[in-house]
Amino acid sequence: MIKLHRFSQFLEERWVTPAYGGLLLLGMNLFLFAAAINSMAGWLYVITGIIFGLLLVAAILPPRYLRGLVLERVKVDPVHAGDRLRLTALLTNATQTPRHNLQVIDPVPRGLWSATQREFPQQAIEQLPPQQTVPWQYGLIPPRRGIYEWQQLRLRTAAPLGLFWCQRSFPVPQQVVVYPQVLQLQQCPLLDQLGQEISQEWRDRQHHLHVAQEGITRALRPYRWGDPLRLVHWRTSARYGELRVREFDTFSGGNAVTIALDTRSRWSEEDFEQAVIAAASLYLYSLQQQIPVQFWSPATGMLHGQPRVLRALAAIAPCDTDAEYPLDSLIWLTSQWPSPEPLPPGSVTVLWGEPPSRRQGLVLWIDRDRPLGIQLQTPISSPLP
Repeated sequence: MIKLHRFSQFLEERWVTPAYGGLLLLGMNLFLFAAAINSMAGWLYVITGIIFGLLLVAAILPPRYLRGLVLERVKVDPVHAGDRLRLTALLTNATQTPRHNLQVIDPVPRGLWSATQREFPQQAIEQLPPQQTVPWQYGLIPPRRGIYEWQQLRLRTAAPLGLFWCQRSFPVPQQVVVYPQVLQLQQCPLLDQLGQEISQEWRDRQHHLHVAQEGITRALRPYRWGDPLRLVHWRTSARYGELRVREFDTFSGGNAVTIALDTRSRWSEEDFEQAVIAAASLYLYSLQQQIPVQFWSPATGMLHGQPRVLRALAAIAPCDTDAEYPLDSLIWLTSQWPSPEPLPPGSVTVLWGEPPSRRQGLVLWIDRDRPLGIQLQTPISSPLP
């Protein structure tokens, strides 16, 4: 039965496959043709010839019926796993004649399917007027993070006679970025303790930078197109006869919480997904609390900025890439204990897997049987002597 279905699908995508009515008419025609041979009745030959011609026309028309139709997609914004994803396709009839009884099928990757979904999303379009566009919008709830790409939309029809089905694929690429799920943390001692001093120092530097912008300059340079006029040093510009712009000292790097995901360890699939969720939740919590934060992993290197970090977490996977630790204090998400190399001073380890027999430094062990969000909001265990 499976082989028969595959053969029927093969015929439908490359030529046509008979519908139920087409099979019934074909069987009746064969019966009448056998009766005509047996009885030598001329009128039976005429009937079988007419039916055969009708079947032939019905098999030729559906592929031509799909010509002149244009399919497009609307760009999709990234969503988080578990949120509703809305996809939109546009079907345009570029011909001068209306089209009826069309079916649009979107072969989305199975990673975007919900647990109860059994087939590709599809929509029936009863009528498509000439030179008109019909939008088709549908929703999905992606259960897992990832960057999903697929290249096609499918059109299926049995029009105009309804005796043969025809299906054709149209090259309409689509990319969907599904960020990891983000837990809503009311508090996080893991970050609050580590980021308190860093956050205060960051605010002090921002204050000094503001003071610098009020009057202290590092150097003067010629004016460039696009420089704001408030930075022009008018007294020097008048002396040199050309516009001169002030340059200020800026502070960069060195004082930020680094959320680091160990992609080199031997992870179980469930634990690694939890670690990615924890990394995304801790990163966004730091941004909400105005704690300077950055993300690092051996696979991606150092990343800054919410869109870049979340996109990297959407695509990240365990790998054998090796790299040296950053110099800043880490929140080290790992399944390996103890770490093969010493972590930077002040680092905190968030550990999956077996609980450590002896803790050296600050460790938060994640129990698989307890909700992850609750554990990230619990105080950090003190090291054992």
